[in-house]
Amino acid sequence: AYITAASLLIIADGGGSNGYRLRLWKVELQKLADEIGRPISVSHLPPGTSKWNKIEHRLFSFITQNWRGKPLITHQVIVNLIASTTTKNGLKVSCELDTRSYAKGRRVTDKELDAVNLVPDDFHGEWNYTILPTTSAEAIG
Repeated sequence: AYITAASLLIIADGGGSNGYRLRLWKVELQKLADEIGRPISVSHLPPGTSKWNKIEHRLFSFITQNWRGKPLITHQVIVNLIASTTTKNGLKVSCELDTRSYAKGRRVTDKELDAVNLVPDDFHGEWNYTILPTTSAEAIG
């Protein structure tokens, strides 16, 4: 949708599978940066602040209101209920089921992590950083 964008910004929660400490998260983001040929900047919400996560409040609250009282008996029912979520202010949600299998317990080696072209931000570089594509000499603007 944003094919002309010069970069991508991800605002991520501080925990879960996209936590700022997770090595696999950074290795996979490097793959994406290389694939799209653009820098990916990441800003993690500090620990304990997810209650202020705007996505949770502006999206998830409407999803749960939409499926309130409905039995969530299959994946397809859940996907349909999420995808049919709208608001009078124009929120439209799209959703699809990911049926791929993912390996569990994958360990990222120091060598793999060292290959991530990560530039920490001056302000809390552990939570805020940019991953540059390794396929070109992108510079942070």
